[in-house]
Amino acid sequence: MKVVHLYSDADGMSHFAELDVTLTPSEYAPPAPPIDVSERIPASRAVLFSIPAGWFGDWHPTPHRQLYVNLSGRLEVSVSDGQTRVFEPGDIALVEDVLEPGHTTRAVGDEPSTGIFVHLAEAERA
Repeated sequence: MKVVHLYSDADGMSHFAELDVTLTPSEYAPPAPPIDVSERIPASRAVLFSIPAGWFGDWHPTPHRQLYVNLSGRLEVSVSDGQTRVFEPGDIALVEDVLEPGHTTRAVGDEPSTGIFVHLAEAERA
């Protein structure tokens, strides 16, 4: 499975990278048949959110090391190295740019963007 990694380097510049997450067949919920799952990721809480169409968040670091799952709508995220990506429904990102300047976020299109932020356990901070 591919996941976008949004992170800060030692100088605070934010970047995108691609992560390959290994999925392994597992009897995750017996008696259901096995499914492919990743290793467990320690998390502390989850937040559901909705961003209205046209919303713009100027430069900001992520408030928590977190996984972001886009459920609906489209979000355009720009990082300080100049790259921009649009997140579509179903896209997943590991967001770790906890240093300033962080990134900008814009809801693009005519519909709100909804999603989930899963706050990762602080003990797991890289």
